[in-house]
Amino acid sequence: TITEAEFEKAADEELNTLRRALDDSAIDAEVELEMGILSIELPDGAKYIINSHRAARQIWMAAERQAWHFDPDLGTGRWTATKSGDELWSALERVLSTKVGRAVTLRTA
Repeated sequence: TITEAEFEKAADEELNTLRRALDDSAIDAEVELEMGILSIELPDGAKYIINSHRAARQIWMAAERQAWHFDPDLGTGRWTATKSGDELWSALERVLSTKVGRAVTLRTA
């Protein structure tokens, strides 16, 4: 079981890494990270939200009328949605790719 301190550290690091990857990408979007809430606003007004949910110890994402709840795996550093099996980065890349009409890759590993 993950402690609250472990969760907060892992979630903060993940959201900061995501923000940097979005800032470095060629996506035309306004990206802000404030108080554990990462917002991505696209030119057409679409808004995607990724946030740390301390009580559930998950990262939640809302995009295109869908929602994901990602659980941390401190061993691998991956955040995975238990319902769908989606991984946080892959899910975000997929919704952004669909939205902008071209492949979006946020990390090169």
